[in-house]
Amino acid sequence: MRFAIGEVDAALRARGYQVVSYVAKTVRHEGPKDVRISFNDRSDPISRGASIGQTRRDKDEIRAEGFRLGRREDQDTIFLGVESIDPAGAMYGGLELAEQIRTRGIDGVVPTDRNPYMQMRGTKFNIPLDLRTPSYSDMSDSAQANIATVWDFEFWRAYLDALAHDRYNFVSLWNLHPFPSMVKVPEFPDIALNDVWRSKIQFDEDYSTRTTDIVTPAMLANKEVVKQLTIGQKIEFWRRVMQYAKDRNIEFYLMTWNVFTYGVDGKYGITDALDNPKTVDYFRASVREMFRTYPLLRGIGLTAGENMGDASAYYKGGTDSFDAKENWLLATYGQGVLDAARAEPNRQFRLIHRQHESRAADIAKTFAPVRQQPNVDFVFSFKYAQAHALSSTRQAFHKGYLESLGDLKTLWTVRNDDALMYRWAAPDFVREFVKNIPQEKTQGLYLGSDMWVWGREFLARAPKMQHQLEIEKHWLHFLLWGRLSYDPRLDNERVAALVGQRLPGVDANKLLAAWQNASMIYPLVTGFHWADFDFQWYIEACRSRPGPAKTTSGFHSVDTFIQQPVHPATDNIAIPAYVAGVIAKKIPAGTTPLQVADELDARANAVLAWASEMAERDISLEEAELGATFSDVMSMANLGQYYAAKIRGATELALFRETHRAKHRKKAVEYLELAAARWAPYSLRARTFYRNPIWTNRVGTVDWDELDAEVKKDIEIARTSTVTSR
Repeated sequence: MRFAIGEVDAALRARGYQVVSYVAKTVRHEGPKDVRISFNDRSDPISRGASIGQTRRDKDEIRAEGFRLGRREDQDTIFLGVESIDPAGAMYGGLELAEQIRTRGIDGVVPTDRNPYMQMRGTKFNIPLDLRTPSYSDMSDSAQANIATVWDFEFWRAYLDALAHDRYNFVSLWNLHPFPSMVKVPEFPDIALNDVWRSKIQFDEDYSTRTTDIVTPAMLANKEVVKQLTIGQKIEFWRRVMQYAKDRNIEFYLMTWNVFTYGVDGKYGITDALDNPKTVDYFRASVREMFRTYPLLRGIGLTAGENMGDASAYYKGGTDSFDAKENWLLATYGQGVLDAARAEPNRQFRLIHRQHESRAADIAKTFAPVRQQPNVDFVFSFKYAQAHALSSTRQAFHKGYLESLGDLKTLWTVRNDDALMYRWAAPDFVREFVKNIPQEKTQGLYLGSDMWVWGREFLARAPKMQHQLEIEKHWLHFLLWGRLSYDPRLDNERVAALVGQRLPGVDANKLLAAWQNASMIYPLVTGFHWADFDFQWYIEACRSRPGPAKTTSGFHSVDTFIQQPVHPATDNIAIPAYVAGVIAKKIPAGTTPLQVADELDARANAVLAWASEMAERDISLEEAELGATFSDVMSMANLGQYYAAKIRGATELALFRETHRAKHRKKAVEYLELAAARWAPYSLRARTFYRNPIWTNRVGTVDWDELDAEVKKDIEIARTSTVTSR
């Protein structure tokens, strides 16, 4: 509540008010009208009853984290009141009041009733704790650049404040094996790690020679100490972070993939073998100790399947690999949670079990002892849109899963492995996406990536943009998922007002419209050119790993575009089906490839029309964020133009191969030449504003010079193409 009151105070002062705080007494100050603000948190005996009767009474009850903002006025005074049943609701009500004052002034404050649409609203943070205890993102520049960041309290202060503003209420930290960097287990004391290491190798030239290991011997041989901390100091650090989070209504979770033993180095005979009793004892004790060490840790999440192989050989009493994995997880994580829960019966715990390489029915049956523990909440989790939430507002991957849940609920993973470099923001898309999530089985959602560490920005060339928090750089992207998960009624008028506050001096409505048009390039392209996982498709570089692309470089060539399927929840028509329909003179119902290209061009052209207006206004050096936002919006529009021409070229090339008509090959060459011409300003802007090349863990090296050459190869593929043999 102090945090929220501070925000209200700042908003009032910015509007020219002199502010006096008071409790249980009347204060007057000079002015045409006093403004009196009260907080009535019914759970607080101090503030309970402080309401001055100004709140609006509706039939809807205030629920946890909800609030009622009321207003009344008489001749001398404007009365504003925030009513809630808990401090979280008071905080959100205060933030809403502060926002209305900032964007509309006191006269624009209106009665507002809100209850959270989704109970849990969080972020997925792949956390590179140490070179020795990595996350899945660690073979990348984004991770190595952020190892020191995640041990910086000022980073967490700013990050958690931003999450509170955006109405997020939990953070999930994802690490392959976090225990050595976070706890000292009495039974295995020598495993705890002092200091924080990172690798001095920032960029691996040859992606094709890398192993599947997250940490390579070369990285360990070139380590450097970035923080000197004992394990005791590390524990105090995370306790402090979790306390600060609690003061912002944010809970912490630890999530693992299993079975990984990074940082253990074979001590005590521990291995990653499922039939090793020492490993089982170690994991169980580590889970118990994690809760014991961190009283504010809300829960632990786990994954079945990663690095577990065919576990049937270890299953006692059967041969089912699914059962074997679940039995191992129950013996380790499940029993560890039960040990902690039974030791602290008055504390509430949560175990999140991802439905990944496992079956919901098996999980529910195996984990019955955990589900029956009174002070343990058991929640499922599922990747709602695979790795690409920015693909379609409707998804199709969860339907069979929902039927298997029974009376349990699930947390949806919302993966953004698409908009990593550029400032994406499409409120209409996010709003519709959130509304389409099936509510009756939903516990909430969390937003994040496996290909990126959302710590500090590490790519910008502009000095004023360097080392900015990613959540500040991508402020509107994070705001939309948090705020619309809390309240899908947040409208574009308010979003535009927030844009105007953040980037003054421009027409905020026009900027938001252009921003949204540019951002819609992502779902238009990925909804048409679909691949489930992050290593199979990265739109900003038109590449993946070589295998999914069927090219030696990983670039998605014109041939890849012909072969790739469409998103199953869209009505898009894949190129082969469209070509077959053209030949049969019976085109299937749905959106054709050429219509997708037309919409891409229409969105991009709308952005360019806005940009021509902006060209009349000089963006000064002091407006660094406005300049960076303008550049990113333009980059996304250029990317849309490129994909529009490429889709047309791929369609014409496929028609040529099936019809033998030279006119189609001629058109294909022309469109792919146009695509190359459109790619040129896109890649030029990328290398001008951002560092080049970039080492990523999921799709290898993104090098704009190499990509320029790959784009031109598409023209030669079309020019030298022959007809399909029949």
